[in-house]
Amino acid sequence: MDTHLLGRIGAALVGAIAGGLVGLVTTFTHRQLPPWGLIAGLLVIAALLAGLRLAVAGRLVATVAALAVLAAVGVLALPVGSGSVLVADDELGWTWLVATAVLCVGAVAWPSPRARPERPGTDA
Repeated sequence: MDTHLLGRIGAALVGAIAGGLVGLVTTFTHRQLPPWGLIAGLLVIAALLAGLRLAVAGRLVATVAALAVLAAVGVLALPVGSGSVLVADDELGWTWLVATAVLCVGAVAWPSPRARPERPGTDA
């Protein structure tokens, strides 16, 4: 196998683990000290995804991390057998779910800072 491909697979795996852990921790803490826990959780997710977009060329690693965040949040939003949930069916819970999804989609869809074409007639 090509070492470049192995590097991309490894980076995607690290992104998936980081995204899953961030989604797990922030879902557990989003209800702590409302609304600051929610805001802090969204800032942590934004920092992770923005950092991955800036540090790694391409969208693959950030996309995998965003999907892992969404998977962790989605799984933890499901009710367990006893009927208890971590993401309640209230304004704070719905804000958490929708804002996390919008943030993940926005971070992945944001134009790449490396893909800016140079304008003709300007010196580098």
